[in-house]
Amino acid sequence: MISMTPFTGKVLTEERLELGEGPSYDALTDCLWWFDILGKTLCQLNIASGAFTKHDLPFLGSVFAVINDKQHLLASDKGLFLRDAASGALHPYVEIEPGKTQNRSNDGRMHPSGALWIGTMSRTAETGAGAIYHVAGTTVTKLFNAVSIPNSICFSPDGTIGYFNDSKVNHLMRVSVDPATGLPTGEPSILIDQSARTTGVIDGSVVDAEGTIWNANWDGGAVDRYAPDGRQIARYEMPARRVTCPAFFGTKFDRLAVTSCFEGLSAEELKNDPLAGATFELGVAVQGRAEPRFKL
Repeated sequence: MISMTPFTGKVLTEERLELGEGPSYDALTDCLWWFDILGKTLCQLNIASGAFTKHDLPFLGSVFAVINDKQHLLASDKGLFLRDAASGALHPYVEIEPGKTQNRSNDGRMHPSGALWIGTMSRTAETGAGAIYHVAGTTVTKLFNAVSIPNSICFSPDGTIGYFNDSKVNHLMRVSVDPATGLPTGEPSILIDQSARTTGVIDGSVVDAEGTIWNANWDGGAVDRYAPDGRQIARYEMPARRVTCPAFFGTKFDRLAVTSCFEGLSAEELKNDPLAGATFELGVAVQGRAEPRFKL
């Protein structure tokens, strides 16, 4: 059994978000970006200065990617948008699920090829209502259908393996991927089966330079680390119960940020979880990787 390592990190910002999600680091500006999905907010933390800024959004945003020093890409319930890095102006780029107004975007991550994997789900988490898509330029390809709550989208360092999870099923899946395109070359198989777990759900994940997987265990108050073969290596305690997603940040990509949420917690539960919705630094020694840029 893996023992729990006590939390030795720190709070990056105590701003409490109903559904903090989708952290991503922009090395060009030394800024960490993430969302309050339900609050329609894009958060920005300048790592060097500590300056924290909230940007209002006209949609439910969930994934941030850098294109270049002038543009960002945002995934939302209204599709993908280009964001002007200087002004914050938003411009529609491509729809993900035309006509499916009941759905919104959720977890996603950049593949080393410059393509985006993005998951969708029902606003009410209806079983099987969502999917996972591959976006290369303006071409959108459905990869996996009948997904309820897509999470844990991430990739091996060489881009040959993709990972994803349906949090309603609680299986972390593994699939072979073409490193040049980010498209699957085989059928997914179960890497980690946590369907029998009574506490904790596989939420967002990221892969470090060694190929190990760091997973935010939602409702379990922990970050779990797994070897590429699915063996659990470590478990780190977090000061919030519903952690949602990790991301590497810092000029050396050797720091790990973890978002959290208070969605679904009762008033009594919130009293017992005073940092629910805050954003943290895990505080462990790890060598991460830069997130690839999206290719227009």
